[in-house]
Amino acid sequence: MRSLSLALIGLIALLHLYIAWFEIFAWTSRGPSIFTTFPPELFAQTINMAANQGIYNAFLAAGLIWSFFIRDRKWQANVAACFLIFIAVAGLFGAATVTSKTLIIQTVPAVVALVLVWMGRRTL
Repeated sequence: MRSLSLALIGLIALLHLYIAWFEIFAWTSRGPSIFTTFPPELFAQTINMAANQGIYNAFLAAGLIWSFFIRDRKWQANVAACFLIFIAVAGLFGAATVTSKTLIIQTVPAVVALVLVWMGRRTL
């Protein structure tokens, strides 16, 4: 159970590093092809806002990565759970305000990982 939760946490951290890169560095170049329902002129106007969101995603990834370096398994689970909850809530908000795809891309994996972390805590 623990190995599975750690693998999923690692994948979620990589996803958020990708999202951070996308929002900070590729918003105007790749954004229009990803968010096809947004008007193309919107991307240049919102480059600073997207970069700001990218920093938040980088922090989420950093928190998950940090959890890998915590030796105490209980605190490792606590820190991972904290950042997974942040991600799940952000995904719910994104699904409600931007696109429902966010629920599947962000919230579902975070909730699954959170359940695995909590199940793994029972064996500590």
